[in-house]
Amino acid sequence: MAEDIVVKLTADFFKTLAHPVRIKILHSLAQGERCVCEIIEELDIEQSNLSQHLSVMKRQGILDSRKDGQKMFYRITYPSVLDVIGAAEKTLSEQIGHSQSILKFLK
Repeated sequence: MAEDIVVKLTADFFKTLAHPVRIKILHSLAQGERCVCEIIEELDIEQSNLSQHLSVMKRQGILDSRKDGQKMFYRITYPSVLDVIGAAEKTLSEQIGHSQSILKFLK
C-alpha cells in the first residue's frame, strides 16, 4: 500500500516536470532565486503563461516563492530536482549516441 503511494507521488512529480517550459524555468532557476520579471525576459514568455507553470511547480513543492515589494521571486525548493533533469538529459544524450552508432553501421 505505501509502495503504491510512493509510485503515484513519483508519477505526479514527473507529470509536473513534463513540459518544456517548466524544464526551461528550472534551468533558469538553477543559478539561484530569480524575479518573475527576469524569467519572463529570459524565456520570452507571457506573464500569464509563466504564472501557470510556476503555480503548478509550486503546488508540487518543487518551487518556493517570496514577495519583495511588488516583485515575486522564485527558487528551487529541492536542488536535487536538477539532478533528475540532468539524469534525463544524460540518458537522452546516450540514446542519441546509440542511434548515431546504429545509423553509421547501416550506411
